[in-house]
Amino acid sequence: MQITAGLVKDLRDKTGAGMMDCKKALVETDGNIELAIDWLREKGIAKAAKKASRIAAEGICEVAVNGNKGIVFELNCETDFVAQNEKFVHLVSKISAQLLNSNATSDEEAFEVLVDGKPLREFILESVSSVGENISFRRFQTFAKTDAQTFGFYKHLGGKIATITIMNGGEFETAKDIAMHVAASSPKYLSQAEISADVIEHEREVLTKEALNENAESAKPKPENIIIKMVEGRLNKNLKEICLVNQPFIKNPDQSVEEYVKSKGTSIASFKRLAVGEGIEKKEDNFAEEVMSQVK
Repeated sequence: MQITAGLVKDLRDKTGAGMMDCKKALVETDGNIELAIDWLREKGIAKAAKKASRIAAEGICEVAVNGNKGIVFELNCETDFVAQNEKFVHLVSKISAQLLNSNATSDEEAFEVLVDGKPLREFILESVSSVGENISFRRFQTFAKTDAQTFGFYKHLGGKIATITIMNGGEFETAKDIAMHVAASSPKYLSQAEISADVIEHEREVLTKEALNENAESAKPKPENIIIKMVEGRLNKNLKEICLVNQPFIKNPDQSVEEYVKSKGTSIASFKRLAVGEGIEKKEDNFAEEVMSQVK
C-alpha cells in the first residue's frame, strides 16, 4: 500500500509521534492506522510523544573537554528526582561522549549524532519510555581553543550549573578558578567592550527614569546636572557588576577577576555558563494535589 502524506499526518494527529516514526509505523503495518498506533505504542513512541507536551525544566547541564575541543549542553527532564537518578545521569554521560567525538556544531547537527547506533533524536525519544518523563535536549554549543590556550570547567551540584572558560595561556587551576567564579557570580559579559550601545542606552534610560522619580519624591530635589552625574555613576557600577573581568574575585574579593588572572600571567578569552531550566517557563504544581490525582 502507498503511504501518503495524508495518512502519515492522520497517524501523527492521533498519536503525537514524529513524522518519520509515523511513516515507519505505517510501512511496518502496510498502512493500517490502528495497527500502526499499536506498533508505536509497543515501541514506546506514542507514550513518549504524549509526554513531550509536559514541561521539562529540571535536568543536568553538562560540560566536557577533549584536547582542544569543549562542549556544553543541557538535558532536561520533568523532576529533580529523575535528574538525580543514576539512569538519567548515565544518559547525559553517554550523550556527552558521542557529541564530544562528533563534528556537530549546532542543535540540528547534534540530533543526527549516533548514540547507541541511533540518531540522538531517536535515542532521546526511546529514553523517555525508560525514564518515565519527558526529556528534551537544548543549548548545545562547542568551543575550540589553540594549543597555547587552556580550558577550565566546573559543574556545581552535579550539573545544576555548568561553566567553561578559555584562558590565554595559564594553568588549569587558574582556568578552573575562573570557571568556579563564573558559576557563582553569573556574569553576562566578559568586559564592557562586549556590551552593545543599545543595551547601554536602555540601561541609561531605566536608571534616568528611576532617578527622576526619586528626585520628584525628594524633600530636596537635586538639579538636573547632578541627576545626570548620578545616573552615569549608577550606570558604570551596574555595567561593572555584569562584566566578568570587573567583578570581585570570589576567592579574594579585594582584587578583581582581571587583577587575579593578570597575577597568574594569563587573560580570559571567553566563557560560558549554563544553569538548569534557564528560559523555561516552569509550571507551579501543588505536590499534594498531584499525588492525590494519581490515587483517584
